[in-house]
Amino acid sequence: MDRINYYVSVIGRSVIPDSSASSYEWVIQATPQEAEHLLGLLYLMQEKEEEAFPGMVFPWPDTPEHDVNRAYEAVLQQVYREIYRLGTPETRQQIEQTT
Repeated sequence: MDRINYYVSVIGRSVIPDSSASSYEWVIQATPQEAEHLLGLLYLMQEKEEEAFPGMVFPWPDTPEHDVNRAYEAVLQQVYREIYRLGTPETRQQIEQTT
């Protein structure tokens, strides 16, 4: 199956084939199935962020911050690994420069 350009916004939780439809941070080349998988990871990231939110707003004194964020951080790492894997050369270069 042919790969096409998709425009990814981690902030906006979107993976779209039209660069003019929304703002984006990254460009990937993916099959529709790969794009759907990445979108699923972005939704999972949103879920983990929402689950961690109460712990950030109402922190328990005996719960370290990294424990509250652990699940979110794990999914965030998966998202960026997938963006890097599918990324255009420019996207990969940008990610390498920020890490």
